[in-house]
Amino acid sequence: MSGLIGKKIGMTNIFNTNGDVIPVTVIQAGPCVVANIRTAQKDGYEALQLGFGEVKEKHLNKPLKGYFNKNGVEPKKVLIEFKGFNVSEFKIGDLLDCSIFNEGDVIKVKAKSKGKGFQGVVKRHGFGGIGMTTHGQSDRVRAPGSIGGSSFPSRVFKGQRMAGRMGYANTTIRNLKIVKVEKENNLIFVKGAIPGANNSIVKLIKN
Repeated sequence: MSGLIGKKIGMTNIFNTNGDVIPVTVIQAGPCVVANIRTAQKDGYEALQLGFGEVKEKHLNKPLKGYFNKNGVEPKKVLIEFKGFNVSEFKIGDLLDCSIFNEGDVIKVKAKSKGKGFQGVVKRHGFGGIGMTTHGQSDRVRAPGSIGGSSFPSRVFKGQRMAGRMGYANTTIRNLKIVKVEKENNLIFVKGAIPGANNSIVKLIKN
């Protein structure tokens, strides 16, 4: 599946031809440079490795510096491989922009969700708490309650829903419709919300 690397700009509203308000997420889709080409003969599969985002060379480690110098491309902040391209039509150094997308296309977006930090079971799993603060009970309202039996099985089962770190996980949203493309600014407007905070990196994949 072909696609691009992008950056989430934020959310806004636009109007369609009928005057209806459509909530959209604005994404900067590219431009991405072809940093490397994977071939079936050499790598066992075909894919394009795309680079996105500017980064100063002093912020790269030596292996990455050598990698970019060897391929003759400017250092990029993010490298992601995409299958689905006809690799014979590209060469290292080519640029891809949002012109590969059209209005009405349906895509899926992969990104890191917003990190929420350490959260209790009420926020993390939707627990209802264990009751009112009556009969001297004052600090158990948002507690998880019992997490296992004492005499049997005398342990806590794996997978028990408990408090812990919430968010900042790889998340995929499918069947998102592109309602507008601004090719001159490399912007696409996707109906609905996508994962991640503003200015976070997203992976756009064509269905």
